[in-house]
Amino acid sequence: MARLHQLRLAMMMLSRLPMGRLPDPAPTLADAAWAFPLVGVVIGAIGWACVGGALALGVPAMTGALLALVAMALATGALHEDGLADLADGLGGGRDRAHCLEIMRDSRIGSYGVVALVFMVGLKATALSELALGPLLWAMLFAAVTSRWLMLAALVLLPSARADGMGHAAAGPGAMTLWPGLLVLGALGVALGPLSLIVLGLMVLAAWGVAALAHRRIGGQTGDVLGAVQAVSETAGLIALAAVAA
Repeated sequence: MARLHQLRLAMMMLSRLPMGRLPDPAPTLADAAWAFPLVGVVIGAIGWACVGGALALGVPAMTGALLALVAMALATGALHEDGLADLADGLGGGRDRAHCLEIMRDSRIGSYGVVALVFMVGLKATALSELALGPLLWAMLFAAVTSRWLMLAALVLLPSARADGMGHAAAGPGAMTLWPGLLVLGALGVALGPLSLIVLGLMVLAAWGVAALAHRRIGGQTGDVLGAVQAVSETAGLIALAAVAA
């Protein structure tokens, strides 16, 4: 039962889907971190259902892709998009570590954040529209699970840049927390085929780029950094999958 409650907590933190009330004492966020990649199965399936439903109704592929992104953002509360925008604003406008963290804490969005979101949504929608007539289900699940596994890897490998916040609260899980998500990722990779290894490599590279930049500029991870790792790596994965499908 403890694992089930940890999974429910992960769903509560990374989505807005109703999960009921947790028992007292509730698991910690660090305890639930292993389940972060599993949330991607649900979110990816929601996106796939929207694209597939739209195509079945005769809606153009690009429109269906945009509807899927809307549904996924609603399901997650745009958590990862918010992280990407905040990190872009912080790193783009910050003079030093303290100033970057101050900007990232500000709830208002700036020009760097807007540009980052526009490009990300545009790239994701284009990639999904290209995937619409291919192995869409496995592609969306693979990208959703792998990007959240990479987010967990950043949480495990990077120190917390703050003394508070989600990144600090979730900090502390060991490398063993990576195994459940890795097994799911491997199963989806088998379903998708050998080219999934190329996609995985590109997603790892994208996540590493975000994590390395955050480590250099602000000294580690925050909730915004983790959200940006997920958003950027998922976008890179969908682009790579669309290129492979083409």
